[in-house]
Amino acid sequence: MRIGIIGATGWLGSALGAGLLSRQIVRPGDLVLLNRSGPRPDYHGHADPVWARDVADLVAQSDVVVVSVRPGDWSGLDLRAEGRLVLSFMAGIGAQELARCGGRIVRVMPNAAAEIGASYSPFWAAEAVTDADRNTVRHLLSAIGTTDELPDEAQIDLMTALPGSGAAYPALMAVAMAGFMRAQGVSEAIAWRAAEAAVIGGARLLEGRITDAPVLVAAYRDYRGTTAAGIEAAEAAGFSRAIVAALEAATDKARRMAEGPA
Repeated sequence: MRIGIIGATGWLGSALGAGLLSRQIVRPGDLVLLNRSGPRPDYHGHADPVWARDVADLVAQSDVVVVSVRPGDWSGLDLRAEGRLVLSFMAGIGAQELARCGGRIVRVMPNAAAEIGASYSPFWAAEAVTDADRNTVRHLLSAIGTTDELPDEAQIDLMTALPGSGAAYPALMAVAMAGFMRAQGVSEAIAWRAAEAAVIGGARLLEGRITDAPVLVAAYRDYRGTTAAGIEAAEAAGFSRAIVAALEAATDKARRMAEGPA
């Protein structure tokens, strides 16, 4: 099976290509690549992937086409992919629009953790997608992390807002934490290490047991120590409401992108 990646040197397209090669899911000669800047002599340590001349050439050489470009670039692709399985990594471009290309449409929402093989990339499949196609999708996405199939296309917008945000919200929290430390006179290096301990170390404690998060928060509250005081102050300042507002805004943005200009 030959896999074509449009946007092969962009953030997500490159991560997928690297993962497919490093995990030997696809042989280098069965990987067909296209980008705006042109062929590269070395693609993640391989000299023999195929570089397509243009979109039509990539489709002609591929069984599966992955579209990993900015949503604003979609209309200029003029993709014609009849008979192909088409995976779209684009936010805000709905299945009805994607179906104009003639392919069997799957929408996927990876995130930046694809770069380290740790993306959670849920997908939604249109009606024409077969069980064999679904197995192919799962196999390809295993190159960058884990996946689940969603029952409703509308949920892709929700996934754009949450897992699709990648490290954005942890990074935002880290900036605030390090900023607090710096304001108290802590050196910059130590301030960032302290923030990393809270954000990264704390996340590792929850890895694989995220459903225990409410129990963990309750345990901190019940201890009535310094962290309980911090949690209560954060909630009083609107911490949870701010997170919900952020996710609502991101979801709304994804939906408005799908609707297009008024």
